[in-house]
Amino acid sequence: MALVEDRRRLVIRLTVVQYAITGIFAVLALSFWWVQVIEHQRFYEMAENNHQRTLALRAPRGVLFDRDGRPLVENRDSFRISILREHTHDLGRTIRLLAAVTGLDEHAIRRQVDRHRREPTFRPIVIVEDASLAQVAAVTARRLDFELPDVIVERVPVRRYPTDALAAHAFGYVGEVGESQMEAEGLASGAIVGQSGIERTYNQLLMGEDGARRVVVNSVGREIKTLEEVAPAEGRRIKLTIDYDLQRAAEDGFRELGYNGAAAVLDPSTGEVLALVSLPAYDPNAFAGGIDRDRWTALNVDELKPLQNRAIQGRYEPGSTFKIAVATAALEEGIVKPDFKVNCAGGANFYGRYFKCHLKGGHGTLDMRHAIEQSCNVYFYTLGNMVGIDRIHKWATALGLGQKSGIDLPNEVEGLVPSTQWKLQRRGEKWYAGETISVSIGQGQVWVTPISMAVMIATVANGGTRLTPHFVKAVDEGKGWQVFKAPEPDHAVKLKPETVQVLHDGLWLVVNGAGTGARGRIPGRDVAGKTGTAQVISIEGKQQAGKTDKDLRDHGWFLFFAPKDNPQIAGVIFAEHAEHGYLGAPIARHVIETFFAKKEGRPLPPFNKAPFLWAAAAGAAAGQ
Repeated sequence: MALVEDRRRLVIRLTVVQYAITGIFAVLALSFWWVQVIEHQRFYEMAENNHQRTLALRAPRGVLFDRDGRPLVENRDSFRISILREHTHDLGRTIRLLAAVTGLDEHAIRRQVDRHRREPTFRPIVIVEDASLAQVAAVTARRLDFELPDVIVERVPVRRYPTDALAAHAFGYVGEVGESQMEAEGLASGAIVGQSGIERTYNQLLMGEDGARRVVVNSVGREIKTLEEVAPAEGRRIKLTIDYDLQRAAEDGFRELGYNGAAAVLDPSTGEVLALVSLPAYDPNAFAGGIDRDRWTALNVDELKPLQNRAIQGRYEPGSTFKIAVATAALEEGIVKPDFKVNCAGGANFYGRYFKCHLKGGHGTLDMRHAIEQSCNVYFYTLGNMVGIDRIHKWATALGLGQKSGIDLPNEVEGLVPSTQWKLQRRGEKWYAGETISVSIGQGQVWVTPISMAVMIATVANGGTRLTPHFVKAVDEGKGWQVFKAPEPDHAVKLKPETVQVLHDGLWLVVNGAGTGARGRIPGRDVAGKTGTAQVISIEGKQQAGKTDKDLRDHGWFLFFAPKDNPQIAGVIFAEHAEHGYLGAPIARHVIETFFAKKEGRPLPPFNKAPFLWAAAAGAAAGQ
């Protein structure tokens, strides 16, 4: 009986175990079915994401060419080192080890990581934008040893500019996109975009479209194979209006004479910018690979302001070059005729004050042509007093002064040509006629930029059409060069033929007669021009300043065009602290000689630093 009872209990136990095992397997089967069928897609995607990685392929920016098709700004291969946080198990350890093997400051790496913490973890954080070969080798070796599986090394295109900073302010530079740019232009974090100059103005054309590469990686992040690759599309190629040889000639001229300053050379029939100079300059290559904080600080605290584009951002007194605008106003308003004469005895009284001419003994009796040639202050004091400040303002503005030129560069500033309304609105005061006397010779409350002066002389040269200076000649979007539509003429001044003739004659005499621009003379080229001296500080101010480290010497202007009767080139040379305008004329001479040598197929001329004998007498003409 007991045996039967034991057997019955055993059967029950076995049955329970059997059902339990069956239930367990049923649950397992149901779970496997749930995972493999119902949740298949979700777990499949998770598995794929764990083993696949999408790498961005940066698009090369479009190449910039000069007007003759010579490459000026290109791209070079570089290596970028980044941290991929989605594969990081210990970010602190990665940062410490990366700093040790690359020689970078650990705190700098942490700051870079912190700036991008809010971004998705799958997006790489760039630590070294333009890594050296030693840094690349050190990181790659430790990836093979599984020490830095969350650090990636990518080959990327980087901008390459002329190594001697040629046309640096015209080209500008590139850098990582800022938050304001991301919002305004819809750009992704980490994108490299134009930050100044042509690079910024035409960023959308130059950027191109990034590609992508999808790869399979193992558990330590090493790539196993490439699944798919979409090649990046290079940005558009742009042919600029800049002439490399003229740009080189202008910059060489400044350096040979030891001046900083600015220059703008235009085609007076189209407004094309043939050369744009601002010195001292900076090296845009320093930005292409990511500029370090020390170098950036040094550029910003430099008293010479190398980051400032003097051609479009520098504001200076025009000095005697402003006499062109005063003469234009007098003739166009019919106040005087070209043969109007004034006797200069070395100075004249206006409103109870004696105003001196630059020539102590005076120029004698002069008409307008010879007053321009001799740059007689007394003549233009008289003329300005007759014309009045508002009509001077009207015609100076018509010629392009006191306002932005519209050049296709960012951050251009505006000059100032005063008027009665301006003074009333700005200062709440009336304009006094005595103030006009100083303005008549380009002193007092009148400020101009070099680019606006280039526009003025080009307008005079072409007979009265004010053109908008611009840099782009053609664009290649993959189908060959297509002419880029130039801006429409900004303003047709419609100067009277006699006004144009008098100005051309007088400006020709400045260079080829007894004027102060003889150092710009080129036999057979009929160069016309005008010198001017811009005060940095008044004579009384210099005396009060006493001994100082600041350079208080006057600035020098030289405006030019050639040939006189069929102008093909026009521009301005602004020589900082050159003391006299005529000392910048040899730079213009070198640019003009280079222009015609190229046009006629002759060898390019060297810069002639030797003084010109016929300019010696003009050079003594008291600083015009």
